[in-house]
Amino acid sequence: MPEAAATGRFVLDLPHSEAALALAGSAEQTLHQLEALTGASLVMRGLQLEMSGSLVQIERAAAVVELVRPIWQDAQAVSLVDLQSALGALNTGQAEDHVAMGDQVLARNQKGNLLRPRTLRQKKYVDAMERHDLTFALGPAGTGKTFLAAVLAVRMLMDRKVERLILTRPAVEAGERLGFLPGDLQQKIDPYLRPLYDSLHALLGPEKTTSMLERGVIEVAPLAYMRGRTLAGAFVILDEAQNTTPAQMRMVLTRLGERSRMVVTGDVTQQDLPLGQLSGLVEAAEVMDGVAGVAVCHLTAADVVRHPLVQRVVEAYASFDEQAHPSTVHGISLLTGPE
Repeated sequence: MPEAAATGRFVLDLPHSEAALALAGSAEQTLHQLEALTGASLVMRGLQLEMSGSLVQIERAAAVVELVRPIWQDAQAVSLVDLQSALGALNTGQAEDHVAMGDQVLARNQKGNLLRPRTLRQKKYVDAMERHDLTFALGPAGTGKTFLAAVLAVRMLMDRKVERLILTRPAVEAGERLGFLPGDLQQKIDPYLRPLYDSLHALLGPEKTTSMLERGVIEVAPLAYMRGRTLAGAFVILDEAQNTTPAQMRMVLTRLGERSRMVVTGDVTQQDLPLGQLSGLVEAAEVMDGVAGVAVCHLTAADVVRHPLVQRVVEAYASFDEQAHPSTVHGISLLTGPE
């Protein structure tokens, strides 16, 4: 990378117009976000990005741009999450880990976007799923817990490392009664499973998803349907696991068969269990932590990859919960993971 000029100006040449657009963002929104994060002034002129300001500001801005190079170089839009993650890696001396993350492309979705971990904790989560037969992922909504698991599961399915994909979640009533919903049993249950279908559609497309569901290669079912089964040769994803009871959690964990892998995801701050009921996810994460072949991953608000406002919503509620009920949520002790 060329050195910043003594006059406080640095010019970066971009390879093509698609890269320039991906880095600048719509109405140069991404550049404005990078300006706010680093204090440098950024202007896109054709295929040149001009940076000006103090040497420290320029160096930080140039370093962030370099860390997100794998994204914009592939003409993929750079988001605020990407910028914050890169800056955080610089601040904590983890730039090399961030570079490795940029090269970790998992798949390409139906819109042609490359799918990769977006934060270092997401990268550790993906690495854990690849290395362990059982992985727990605890964290707030929007941190990619279920989606990253689905991406890896579909990739392993396509590579014939597993024979089928099973996605399940508990059908816990969140203020509504199943009996009052219209339709037969399957129609009543489908709304609880819709997020899992959405992930599959984003990765495979509706037609291929439907075909694989009809052939039984992919199964989406409520947790109650897992009882009594042995899940061999499968990649199993248990979603919304904070709504399992300890008995249900023990049941599903003991379903794991040969050549199988399981990922259990959940947000312990969003439980729909009866007040005072211990979450099976909270208990299992504590019991299984440190067991050979098992990984327990903790994601935080900093890993939220939805609308930027979601991150602030999660942080605001976390602060409120801590003040109102220190170390507890819904009457149960919380497990705090490493940052």
